[in-house]
Formats: sequence, structure tokens, C-alpha cells
Amino acid sequence: MPQWAQGADKVRELLELGDLQKIQGADADGQPLLDKAGRTLLSAAVLCDEDPDSSYTLAYDAARFACTALLAQQGLRPTSKGGHYAVEQAMRAQFQGHFRGFGTLRRRRNELEYPSAQEVGTTPAEAREAHVEARSIVEAAGKLMPHLSFF
Repeated sequence: MPQWAQGADKVRELLELGDLQKIQGADADGQPLLDKAGRTLLSAAVLCDEDPDSSYTLAYDAARFACTALLAQQGLRPTSKGGHYAVEQAMRAQFQGHFRGFGTLRRRRNELEYPSAQEVGTTPAEAREAHVEARSIVEAAGKLMPHLSFF
């Protein structure tokens, strides 16, 4: 398969900055990460009402695992330098569409994980919305992954 053209300049930039790195071999199989995304999504659903903050965080994690699975399938992974934001940038540049909500999930998850004194936790309704968004991302990643090749 040919290299994914859309967003290739941004991916190259992320590689040059050290925010992404190339991988090969078993590390370049996105399926285990996509499977983990599905399991994490199920865990998020269980906690929506009882622990909405954890549910939201798990929904975000599921979306991140799905996005990282796409990168792995391309022979890429985020570095500790690039972190979660590098995943967001690569998704936005290459795939847009169903991955647009990933940035919102990431920013809200950061607010929950690193709260200020004025910030409060999330609600079950917000956790359910995050779950719906994450499920959309996981499903889109599952459909897209078989069509990806190495970057």
C-alpha cells in the first residue's frame, strides 16, 4: 500500500522534532492496542454512574489506545517528549473526521487528572458523552487500520 499522503508533512515534522519515532517488527502491529482500546471502553462504561471521573479518563484512554494503534500500524509511536499531544496532532493531520473529538477528550482528561482548586469533577452525563465519543473513535480506528501501511 502507498504511504498515507494526507498529513504526511505533519508526521514528518513530528518525527523530526522527536515527538514520534519509527518502530518495526511486533511493535508495528496495531491490533493489540486496538483490542486494549475495546476492553478499556467496556471498563469505562461500567463506571459511568458510580465514578464518572474514572469513567471519563478510561474513555479517553480507550480513544488514545485506538489512535496509538493506528500509529503503530504505520510503524510509528509517540515518544515521552511528544506524548498524548503528538497522538492528537498526528490524528488530526492524517485522519480528521471521527478523530476530531480526540482533542476535546484529551484536554478534559487533563483537567480531571490535574485539577485546579476551582475545578470540579465530571458528571455521569459527561462521562457517558465521553464514552460515546471514544466508542466512535475506536470503531473508526478499527475500520481504518486494515488500510494503513508503514510511514
